[in-house]
Amino acid sequence: MATIHDTIKELKKQRNAVILSHTYQPAEVQDVADFVGDSYGLSKTAAGVDADMIVFCGVRFMAETAAVLNPDRKVVMPDKKAGCPMADMLTADQLRELKKDHPGAPVVCYVNSSAEVKAESTVCCTSSNAVKIVASLGDAEDIIFVPDRYLGRFVERNLHRELILWDGYCPTHALISADSVKRMREQHPDAEVMVHPECTPEVQDQADHVLSTGQMCDLVKTTACRTFIVGTEKGIIHTLRKLAPHIEFVLLSPSLICPNMKRTTLAKIARALETGETQVNIPPPIADKARTAINAMLEITEASPNA
Repeated sequence: MATIHDTIKELKKQRNAVILSHTYQPAEVQDVADFVGDSYGLSKTAAGVDADMIVFCGVRFMAETAAVLNPDRKVVMPDKKAGCPMADMLTADQLRELKKDHPGAPVVCYVNSSAEVKAESTVCCTSSNAVKIVASLGDAEDIIFVPDRYLGRFVERNLHRELILWDGYCPTHALISADSVKRMREQHPDAEVMVHPECTPEVQDQADHVLSTGQMCDLVKTTACRTFIVGTEKGIIHTLRKLAPHIEFVLLSPSLICPNMKRTTLAKIARALETGETQVNIPPPIADKARTAINAMLEITEASPNA
């Protein structure tokens, strides 16, 4: 009797499809994916994928990015309701008004945003390259950074300059408190703490490492540390354990679960492959402008990938 894994494998072959999964996805979803990564890694993969169909297991802004970079391919989401609260905190109209208040200021847009917001931006960034992207703008007097205020403050600290920040944030990461980090350190005195830059500055101050999900994955491949307290969405624990099974990973808080990331299931992936639903379609004028901002990010980052 065919299993759901057999069905997905066969449908992938029939549709000439690839499955992309973010590290925050459920473990079983990561395990059937062709590529698992952070926002930057997924952006790069989406830009160069060789397939007729991309099944994007993540949230809508990620699937939109894949659709923008692959206008001639079908991009589908297993669950059309998988959105991102942070992305919903800024609309294109609001960004246009902000730009009017700061004429001439370049706009750096975190990928956790809609295609319409990206289309109004100068360049995109991810949590792994935000500092580099802002630094590439040189001596610009004003720089608008949207929508994540905590990632923006992380950039400010690293570059010792002020940015014009939007008041957006990730509700999941914002649940972590500095006190919870202290409590976990007491319980695991030999552990190092790594947190995501979407956490508050107070939490970042308590950590040994402030890293994107991709950077966390890179760190555990080479570290001598044998216990990590992990301050980001629960799904990454599965990824980290596969990369470094000899290390103990402790989730900083049981509240670190993104309900939207957990909407994807194997059954929904199979249905998406079979029916081609739900397809992500971006109007060409918006897609063209958003693609310019995304490609600018890729070019800046790849120009000096180790800088």
